[in-house]
Amino acid sequence: MTHTTRNDAPSLAVRRLRQRQEHDPAVLREILAEGMFAHVAVVRDGLPVVLPFLYGVGDLGRGPELLLHGSTGGGLFLDAGDDGVPVSVAVTHIDGLVYATSLFDSSANYRSAMIFGLATPVPADRHADALRIVGDHLMPGRRAEVRETTRRERMATQVLRVPLDRASVKVRFAGTGEDPGDGDRTVWSGVLPLSLHPGEPVTDPSTAETTPVPPSVTTLAARLTARASTRHADLARLSGDA
Repeated sequence: MTHTTRNDAPSLAVRRLRQRQEHDPAVLREILAEGMFAHVAVVRDGLPVVLPFLYGVGDLGRGPELLLHGSTGGGLFLDAGDDGVPVSVAVTHIDGLVYATSLFDSSANYRSAMIFGLATPVPADRHADALRIVGDHLMPGRRAEVRETTRRERMATQVLRVPLDRASVKVRFAGTGEDPGDGDRTVWSGVLPLSLHPGEPVTDPSTAETTPVPPSVTTLAARLTARASTRHADLARLSGDA
């Protein structure tokens, strides 16, 4: 597998609709904090490959990093070896479909982050910390409700770390942006908000019937619902194109 150097990394500048590029680190942190799933692109045997990963974000002593979680036998973890592997990571939230009076002018509301860097294995002395960070990111509060991870389970799991110092963030969060004098105003236009909404928790059949749904589940469900409601309310107050 051919490894590129830092100098080979692509430009971080957005070329189209540059006004949508965000340079505030807080926006990147928000996108990563709200996300759970990342797509990781690598070049393997000369061909591009995109791999899905659960992830967390935390500081293992080098500042905030993206922590990719997977099996020690997974392809990317084998590719990384001891030296690491160049990757491009994408985390995207789709916040709505924007219906204009023509398909050409229709769009989507989104928040996207592209992170470029060298994915390297977390050192052995920080491995347990990395697993805790990923677990707390995906299922906050769950560690207090379940048994400790066994040594065998830890040995079967690996975490790769990717620095956040090379990232490109792009955001659209607005209405149609159409001029009221343009198009056929008898055609409905507007935004269909989209968000990650929890359903009702489904109890596993092996769980005792008297076992209540734990706080880690109900709290996360409430947080997701509140987050969606807030963004919908924010959108209702917007006008024009971002």
